[in-house]
Amino acid sequence: MDIVFLHGLKIDTVIGIWDWERKLKQTLVIDLDMGADLSIPGRSDNIEDTLDYKSVTKRIMKLADESAFLLVEKLAETIADILLDEFKIPWVRVRINKQGAVRQVRDVGVMIERSRKS
Repeated sequence: MDIVFLHGLKIDTVIGIWDWERKLKQTLVIDLDMGADLSIPGRSDNIEDTLDYKSVTKRIMKLADESAFLLVEKLAETIADILLDEFKIPWVRVRINKQGAVRQVRDVGVMIERSRKS
């Protein structure tokens, strides 16, 4: 399986369980690794034959703008569901970094892997 990746996508969204977190947007850093068969676009050189990472980026940014999850785990699961269902990819790894969530730690977050159910 080939992989299309987007690393370092910064989104601003309301996320968190504390009262102060519900009142402001925080910046999250998202990394996506998406399984795909790149042999067809590799031969055709046609954007319509591949996973359009600009469309993926716009969709994730729209989700972040419209949502207010409590947990990064729920956001990660929702992103995975969208990518598997809407973009018809067979596999995805979603990593969400909530930098600064723990004062003594530079990076903190979750990473999940999901596959399309056959």
